[in-house]
Amino acid sequence: MRIVRPHWKVLTLALLAVVGETVADIVAPWPITIVVDNVLQGKPLRGTLNAVVSTIFGQDPSSLLVFALALVLLVAIVGGISTYVEKYLTTSVSQWVAHDMRMLLYQRIQRLSLAEHGKARVGDLVIRVTKDIDAIQDFIDQALIGMVVAVLTLIGMIGVMLWVNWRFTLVGLSIAPVLFIFVYLYSRKIKEASRAVKKRESELMSGVAEVLTSIQVVQAFAREDFEDRKFGSESRENVRTGLLARSVKAKLSPMVDLIVAVGTCAVLAYGVVLVQRGELTTGVLIVFLMYLKATYKPIKDLSKMSNTLAKAAVSYERVQEVLGVESAIRDMPGARVAPPLKGLIEFDNVTFGYERDVHVLKGVNLRIDPGQVVAIVGPSGMGKTTIAGLIPRFFDPVHGSVKIDGTDIREFTLKSLRDQMSFVLQDSLLFGGTIWENISYGRPDADPEDTIRAAELANAHDFIMKLPLGYGTVLGERGSSLSGGQRRRIAIARAMVRNTPILILDEPTTGLDSQSEQAVIEALERLMKGRTSIVIAHHFSTIKRADVIFVVKDTTIVERGTHDDLMTADGAYRELYELQTQGQGAWKTPV
Repeated sequence: MRIVRPHWKVLTLALLAVVGETVADIVAPWPITIVVDNVLQGKPLRGTLNAVVSTIFGQDPSSLLVFALALVLLVAIVGGISTYVEKYLTTSVSQWVAHDMRMLLYQRIQRLSLAEHGKARVGDLVIRVTKDIDAIQDFIDQALIGMVVAVLTLIGMIGVMLWVNWRFTLVGLSIAPVLFIFVYLYSRKIKEASRAVKKRESELMSGVAEVLTSIQVVQAFAREDFEDRKFGSESRENVRTGLLARSVKAKLSPMVDLIVAVGTCAVLAYGVVLVQRGELTTGVLIVFLMYLKATYKPIKDLSKMSNTLAKAAVSYERVQEVLGVESAIRDMPGARVAPPLKGLIEFDNVTFGYERDVHVLKGVNLRIDPGQVVAIVGPSGMGKTTIAGLIPRFFDPVHGSVKIDGTDIREFTLKSLRDQMSFVLQDSLLFGGTIWENISYGRPDADPEDTIRAAELANAHDFIMKLPLGYGTVLGERGSSLSGGQRRRIAIARAMVRNTPILILDEPTTGLDSQSEQAVIEALERLMKGRTSIVIAHHFSTIKRADVIFVVKDTTIVERGTHDDLMTADGAYRELYELQTQGQGAWKTPV
């Protein structure tokens, strides 16, 4: 209702059109009565209607036929215009409601914490943003106003029928309770079947998204055939679930038709008896049967709408599941905009775990002074990236606090905090747009001179200008058309143009050849100048230049100091250094 309420004016006009549509449906059978009883059988027209016909169409015997034909055309015109207006307006409302819901859902998904994203599957979220919203849109477009039309038409038809012959009407409507009870019970089965279909669709889409985002690994290990078989199995299961659901839904319509047929037989038999007794004219019987058919139609429509309603209800449940999730990482009550930060970072007895009772960090204490370059080193899986992720509040500590310039970062709004940080990650994610758009992504209002200057400082300008369209070159998804070193330098340029006081670098030189690594290191040195920089790295070419090195091992910081100090201390850092210099590659925990 919160989403539909802004469109109440348009919906009101649509409902007025529905009234016109309903009146046209109610009046439509009466020209047949006039033709049969008054034109063919010669019975006089009585009351006010006779005076209206005489005044407008005259006293000629054919005037009644002309009146009946004119009434048919008038009803058709009113019904046609009303139907068009109703369909156009409901389609407009359904489109905008779908847009509003899609925006709400997309905004909520973007603001879920990284931990919550880690638990979700991309394909499932895509289905919720697309197909689930489409199901709700279809309900608004096809069923919502349709249900109002059906109900109003049903009330109008029953009212007229009761006025004509109430006993006859009760016979005709005797099947209604049976029909609605049947539909109510059967709709529950349809809803369960729809829920199973949605679950299978989400699993299938999640599998596709997972493979497509990991296609390089699939091809590198020649696992295409395996993935084909896996996808085929999941797709067949999806087909089986869909056919089962269709089987459940397909039984509804013929059962409804059968119940309606029983009611029609009862009315027809009773009507013939009344005509034979002279208690009912042939014309009234024909009109009554037409009304009965028109009455059964909205009843059947309402019953058959249960499929659309069930799909929309299941989709709404799935959308509501996401909208109902309150992100663990959000602005705290009373959070304020962060002032310009100097870059003093402190961890005060920080403990953190991705799972309850499984701590990645325990009792971490550290201090990074403004403008310092700090390296965080240690064996894989010891929490280096986690320490970096706590600074921009990708996660919150279980115990303790992270402070910047002496203030707990939870007291700042997320946007104002992250607006003062830049990132260069190991996986230099680029978007499917131009190079210019990727460099200026963190600061869209940057001057062209600043953007080009950032690319020059990142050692990216020369190779960009060699591309066919220079900065206007459109990159493939995730920047796949560039080399690893080129992607990394564009990521550095993106961080440079942002020009923030705090910089976080996560394995910025990993996976590069020596030439690309040298270009990246030169760019990083320019980038880190004058900024508080946190570097997670394995290669000593970057680490040796750090003002302070923190060594993480066994969930806590075991050493800190400069490279020379730590080598002299002959502890964990020296052990890791010797492992690498002896040709054993990246640091690992000794076996």
